[in-house]
Amino acid sequence: MADRWLRRLPGDRPASARLVCLPHAGGTAAAYAGWRAGLPATVELVCVQYPGRQDRLSERPIEEMAELADHVVAALLPLLDLPMALFGHSMGSAVCYEVARRLESSADFRMLHFFASARAAPHRVAGEPRSQLDDDELLSAMRRLGDSHASLYDHPGLAMVILPSLRADLRLIDRYRPGQVTPLNTPITAFGGDSDEICPIAALSTWRDATRASAAVRVFSGGHHYIGEREDDVVAAVTNELALTTTTETRQELGPPS
Repeated sequence: MADRWLRRLPGDRPASARLVCLPHAGGTAAAYAGWRAGLPATVELVCVQYPGRQDRLSERPIEEMAELADHVVAALLPLLDLPMALFGHSMGSAVCYEVARRLESSADFRMLHFFASARAAPHRVAGEPRSQLDDDELLSAMRRLGDSHASLYDHPGLAMVILPSLRADLRLIDRYRPGQVTPLNTPITAFGGDSDEICPIAALSTWRDATRASAAVRVFSGGHHYIGEREDDVVAAVTNELALTTTTETRQELGPPS
Protein backbone atom coordinates (compact mmCIF):
# COMPACT_ATOMS: atom_id res chain seq x y z
CA MET A 1 0.00 0.00 0.00
CA ALA A 2 2.78 2.44 0.90
CA ASP A 3 4.30 2.00 -2.56
CA ARG A 4 1.06 3.22 -4.15
CA TRP A 5 0.31 6.03 -1.73
CA LEU A 6 3.72 7.47 -0.88
CA ARG A 7 6.53 8.97 -2.94
CA ARG A 8 9.60 8.94 -0.68
CA LEU A 9 12.47 11.33 -1.41
CA PRO A 10 15.33 10.84 1.07
CA GLY A 11 18.19 13.27 1.54
CA ASP A 12 21.88 12.56 1.30
CA ARG A 13 22.21 11.43 4.91
CA PRO A 14 20.33 8.88 7.07
CA ALA A 15 16.95 10.32 7.99
CA SER A 16 16.31 11.59 11.52
CA ALA A 17 12.81 12.94 10.71
CA ARG A 18 10.18 12.90 7.98
CA LEU A 19 8.02 15.59 6.40
CA VAL A 20 4.80 14.19 4.91
CA CYS A 21 3.06 16.47 2.37
CA LEU A 22 -0.52 16.16 1.12
CA PRO A 23 -1.70 17.97 -2.04
CA HIS A 24 -4.69 20.17 -2.80
CA ALA A 25 -7.84 19.17 -4.68
CA GLY A 26 -6.82 17.93 -8.11
CA GLY A 27 -3.17 17.99 -7.01
CA THR A 28 -0.49 15.33 -7.10
CA ALA A 29 2.56 14.26 -5.13
CA ALA A 30 4.73 15.90 -7.78
CA ALA A 31 3.66 19.33 -6.47
CA TYR A 32 6.13 18.88 -3.60
CA ALA A 33 9.02 17.23 -5.42
CA GLY A 34 10.94 20.51 -5.66
CA TRP A 35 11.01 20.78 -1.87
CA ARG A 36 13.70 18.12 -1.60
CA ALA A 37 16.50 20.54 -2.50
CA GLY A 38 15.62 22.99 0.27
CA LEU A 39 15.09 20.56 3.14
CA PRO A 40 17.84 19.42 5.53
CA ALA A 41 19.75 16.38 4.31
CA THR A 42 18.43 14.30 7.23
CA VAL A 43 14.74 15.06 6.65
CA GLU A 44 13.06 12.54 4.35
CA LEU A 45 10.39 14.10 2.13
CA VAL A 46 7.28 11.90 1.78
CA CYS A 47 4.67 13.03 -0.77
CA VAL A 48 1.19 11.48 -0.75
CA GLN A 49 -0.31 10.46 -4.08
CA TYR A 50 -4.10 10.23 -4.10
CA PRO A 51 -5.74 7.66 -6.42
CA GLY A 52 -7.25 8.63 -9.77
CA ARG A 53 -4.33 10.66 -11.16
CA GLN A 54 -0.97 10.24 -12.92
CA ASP A 55 0.44 6.78 -12.17
CA ARG A 56 -2.77 5.93 -10.27
CA LEU A 57 -5.09 7.08 -13.06
CA SER A 58 -6.78 3.68 -13.39
CA GLU A 59 -7.84 3.68 -9.73
CA ARG A 60 -11.13 5.06 -8.43
CA PRO A 61 -10.85 8.54 -6.91
CA ILE A 62 -12.02 8.65 -3.29
CA GLU A 63 -14.96 10.90 -2.40
CA GLU A 64 -15.22 10.34 1.36
CA MET A 65 -12.81 11.89 3.87
CA ALA A 66 -12.84 8.97 6.30
CA GLU A 67 -11.87 6.52 3.56
CA LEU A 68 -9.07 8.74 2.27
CA ALA A 69 -7.64 9.47 5.73
CA ASP A 70 -7.76 5.79 6.70
CA HIS A 71 -5.76 4.83 3.61
CA VAL A 72 -3.13 7.52 4.23
CA VAL A 73 -2.77 6.44 7.86
CA ALA A 74 -2.36 2.79 6.85
CA ALA A 75 0.41 3.78 4.43
CA LEU A 76 2.17 5.86 7.12
CA LEU A 77 2.05 3.31 9.94
CA PRO A 78 5.33 1.62 8.88
CA LEU A 79 7.05 5.04 9.00
CA LEU A 80 6.36 5.88 12.64
CA ASP A 81 9.87 4.85 13.65
CA LEU A 82 11.04 8.46 13.16
CA PRO A 83 9.62 11.84 14.19
CA MET A 84 7.14 13.10 11.59
CA ALA A 85 5.65 16.44 10.56
CA LEU A 86 2.66 16.95 8.26
CA PHE A 87 2.06 19.64 5.66
CA GLY A 88 -1.23 19.98 3.79
CA HIS A 89 -2.21 22.58 1.23
CA SER A 90 -5.86 23.60 0.79
CA MET A 91 -7.83 20.31 0.79
CA GLY A 92 -4.65 18.65 1.98
CA SER A 93 -4.89 20.64 5.23
CA ALA A 94 -8.21 18.99 6.07
CA VAL A 95 -6.88 15.55 5.14
CA CYS A 96 -3.79 16.21 7.30
CA TYR A 97 -5.97 17.05 10.28
CA GLU A 98 -7.88 13.77 9.96
CA VAL A 99 -4.62 11.84 9.52
CA ALA A 100 -3.08 13.53 12.58
CA ARG A 101 -6.20 12.86 14.64
CA ARG A 102 -6.10 9.17 13.74
CA LEU A 103 -2.38 8.83 14.42
CA GLU A 104 -2.75 10.44 17.83
CA SER A 105 -5.81 8.43 18.87
CA SER A 106 -5.15 5.00 17.38
CA ALA A 107 -1.35 4.83 17.11
CA ASP A 108 -0.57 7.03 20.14
CA PHE A 109 1.81 8.97 17.91
CA ARG A 110 2.35 12.71 18.28
CA MET A 111 3.62 14.59 15.25
CA LEU A 112 6.49 17.07 15.46
CA HIS A 113 4.37 19.73 13.77
CA PHE A 114 1.32 20.19 11.58
CA PHE A 115 1.43 22.84 8.84
CA ALA A 116 -2.03 23.81 7.55
CA SER A 117 -1.94 25.84 4.34
CA ALA A 118 -4.57 27.97 2.58
CA ARG A 119 -7.57 26.61 4.44
CA ALA A 120 -9.49 27.39 7.61
CA ALA A 121 -9.88 24.74 10.30
CA PRO A 122 -12.43 22.05 9.32
CA HIS A 123 -15.20 23.21 11.67
CA ARG A 124 -15.13 26.68 10.12
CA VAL A 125 -15.61 25.71 6.45
CA ALA A 126 -19.23 25.52 5.31
CA GLY A 127 -18.70 23.53 2.12
CA GLU A 128 -17.22 23.57 -1.37
CA PRO A 129 -19.54 25.28 -3.91
CA ARG A 130 -17.20 24.60 -6.84
CA SER A 131 -18.21 20.94 -6.69
CA GLN A 132 -21.52 22.00 -8.31
CA LEU A 133 -20.03 23.86 -11.30
CA ASP A 134 -20.21 22.50 -14.84
CA ASP A 135 -16.96 21.61 -16.62
CA ASP A 136 -16.31 24.98 -18.25
CA GLU A 137 -17.13 26.90 -15.08
CA LEU A 138 -14.96 24.62 -12.99
CA LEU A 139 -11.96 24.90 -15.29
CA SER A 140 -12.30 28.68 -15.32
CA ALA A 141 -12.46 28.75 -11.52
CA MET A 142 -9.32 26.62 -11.24
CA ARG A 143 -7.44 28.85 -13.68
CA ARG A 144 -8.31 31.91 -11.59
CA LEU A 145 -6.76 30.32 -8.50
CA GLY A 146 -3.35 30.47 -10.17
CA ASP A 147 -2.26 26.84 -9.73
CA SER A 148 1.17 26.38 -11.31
CA HIS A 149 -0.32 23.54 -13.38
CA ALA A 150 -3.33 25.57 -14.51
CA SER A 151 -2.06 25.59 -18.10
CA LEU A 152 -3.01 21.90 -18.31
CA TYR A 153 -6.67 22.94 -18.21
CA ASP A 154 -6.20 24.67 -21.58
CA HIS A 155 -5.63 21.31 -23.33
CA PRO A 156 -9.03 19.62 -23.85
CA GLY A 157 -7.56 16.11 -23.80
CA LEU A 158 -5.66 16.66 -20.57
CA ALA A 159 -8.55 18.52 -18.97
CA MET A 160 -10.86 15.54 -19.50
CA VAL A 161 -8.29 13.31 -17.79
CA ILE A 162 -7.86 15.68 -14.84
CA LEU A 163 -11.52 16.57 -14.25
CA PRO A 164 -12.73 13.24 -12.71
CA SER A 165 -10.20 13.28 -9.88
CA LEU A 166 -10.64 17.03 -9.37
CA ARG A 167 -14.42 16.65 -9.10
CA ALA A 168 -14.01 13.71 -6.71
CA ASP A 169 -11.74 15.79 -4.48
CA LEU A 170 -14.18 18.70 -4.48
CA ARG A 171 -17.10 16.41 -3.63
CA LEU A 172 -15.03 14.92 -0.81
CA ILE A 173 -14.26 18.29 0.72
CA ASP A 174 -17.85 19.49 0.20
CA ARG A 175 -19.19 16.50 2.14
CA TYR A 176 -16.64 16.91 4.91
CA ARG A 177 -18.37 19.32 7.28
CA PRO A 178 -17.54 18.48 10.92
CA GLY A 179 -19.43 20.64 13.37
CA GLN A 180 -16.48 20.73 15.73
CA VAL A 181 -12.84 19.71 15.89
CA THR A 182 -11.09 17.41 18.32
CA PRO A 183 -8.00 19.35 19.45
CA LEU A 184 -4.69 17.73 18.61
CA ASN A 185 -1.65 17.53 20.88
CA THR A 186 0.50 18.69 17.98
CA PRO A 187 1.70 22.28 17.40
CA ILE A 188 0.08 23.91 14.37
CA THR A 189 1.32 26.64 12.08
CA ALA A 190 -1.21 27.95 9.55
CA PHE A 191 0.33 29.30 6.33
CA GLY A 192 -1.50 31.48 3.84
CA GLY A 193 -1.21 33.98 1.00
CA ASP A 194 -1.98 37.64 1.64
CA SER A 195 -4.20 37.87 -1.46
CA ASP A 196 -5.94 34.50 -1.17
CA GLU A 197 -9.65 35.01 -1.92
CA ILE A 198 -10.54 31.43 -0.93
CA CYS A 199 -8.90 31.54 2.50
CA PRO A 200 -8.47 35.09 3.85
CA ILE A 201 -5.72 35.71 6.39
CA ALA A 202 -8.28 36.05 9.21
CA ALA A 203 -9.46 32.47 8.60
CA LEU A 204 -6.04 31.02 9.39
CA SER A 205 -6.40 31.80 13.09
CA THR A 206 -9.26 29.27 13.34
CA TRP A 207 -6.63 26.53 13.58
CA ARG A 208 -6.02 27.65 17.19
CA ASP A 209 -9.17 25.69 18.05
CA ALA A 210 -7.64 22.52 16.61
CA THR A 211 -4.74 22.05 19.02
CA ARG A 212 -3.94 21.96 22.73
CA ALA A 213 -0.36 22.85 21.85
CA SER A 214 0.98 26.07 20.34
CA ALA A 215 -0.58 27.66 17.27
CA ALA A 216 0.79 30.34 14.97
CA VAL A 217 0.01 32.03 11.64
CA ARG A 218 2.53 32.77 8.89
CA VAL A 219 1.57 34.90 5.87
CA PHE A 220 3.34 34.99 2.50
CA SER A 221 2.75 37.21 -0.49
CA GLY A 222 0.57 35.57 -3.11
CA GLY A 223 -2.80 34.02 -3.75
CA HIS A 224 -4.35 30.65 -2.99
CA HIS A 225 -1.44 28.76 -4.55
CA TYR A 226 1.25 30.95 -3.04
CA ILE A 227 3.31 27.83 -2.23
CA GLY A 228 4.23 27.59 -5.92
CA GLU A 229 5.07 31.28 -6.17
CA ARG A 230 7.07 31.34 -2.93
CA GLU A 231 8.35 27.77 -2.77
CA ASP A 232 11.83 28.59 -1.44
CA ASP A 233 10.44 30.82 1.31
CA VAL A 234 7.82 28.26 2.32
CA VAL A 235 10.35 25.42 2.53
CA ALA A 236 12.70 27.64 4.56
CA ALA A 237 9.87 28.50 6.97
CA VAL A 238 8.97 24.82 7.39
CA THR A 239 12.62 23.92 7.99
CA ASN A 240 13.02 26.67 10.60
CA GLU A 241 9.88 25.58 12.42
CA LEU A 242 10.99 21.96 12.46
CA ALA A 243 14.29 23.02 14.00
CA LEU A 244 12.37 24.72 16.81
CA THR A 245 9.99 21.83 17.49
CA THR A 246 12.43 18.90 17.38
CA THR A 247 14.35 17.80 20.44
CA THR A 248 17.81 19.21 21.00
CA GLU A 249 19.38 15.91 19.97
CA THR A 250 17.42 15.73 16.72
CA ARG A 251 18.04 19.39 16.00
CA GLN A 252 21.78 18.84 16.17
CA GLU A 253 21.45 16.05 13.62
CA LEU A 254 19.57 18.15 11.07
CA GLY A 255 22.19 18.82 8.46
CA PRO A 256 22.39 21.42 5.69
CA PRO A 257 20.04 21.22 2.71
CA SER A 258 20.70 18.21 0.50
